[in-house]
Amino acid sequence: MIYDTIKEVCKEKGVTIASVEKKANLSNGTISKWNKSSPTVDKLQAVAVVLKVKIEKLL
Repeated sequence: MIYDTIKEVCKEKGVTIASVEKKANLSNGTISKWNKSSPTVDKLQAVAVVLKVKIEKLL
């Protein structure tokens, strides 16, 4: 799942999911909702930019 991958990358980078959401201009809890639904490409790209990884790493 995309959520689990993002959670793992956040752990590796030492950042919280909440801080990533804020920097990516996403609402609180947006990323956790991706556990049940897929994000749009633009939102996923914003998260990838914040985490400084390629979007493919999150897929």
